[in-house]
Amino acid sequence: MPTMWLSDTQKIGVAFCSGGGFFLIGGVMLFFDRAMLAMGNILFLIGLTIIIGPQKTLLFFARKQKAKGTAAFFLGLLLILMRWPLIGFCVELYGIMVLFGDFLGTIASFARNAPVVGPYIGMLIDRIPGFSARRNAELPV
Repeated sequence: MPTMWLSDTQKIGVAFCSGGGFFLIGGVMLFFDRAMLAMGNILFLIGLTIIIGPQKTLLFFARKQKAKGTAAFFLGLLLILMRWPLIGFCVELYGIMVLFGDFLGTIASFARNAPVVGPYIGMLIDRIPGFSARRNAELPV
């Protein structure tokens, strides 16, 4: 089995981010449970900090072109902590899309290459308008 290109601490960061994702999904499934959403956000931020380091994390969130996304993400987290989980999650989701929207193509291509479910994920991705990697596939040129 090939080894991963991540160091041991980065693998721990991936585990924290995965746990944060599971808590976020669980919080949404439990009708926007405030505690689970908050725990998911905290685990995600800890994992991101461990993966790329504290300095790069601060630089990522402090970039001028991502200021709206950063403000929306942290405002959504604050709204969740202030007992407005539905509105906070929606605001936070907007912030995540602005912050991590550049990575969606990379995530989609990675998901396409998954061993068993990759072709099915690829078919789903191709059905989303404007998201397909083969946008001009039907052009006659």
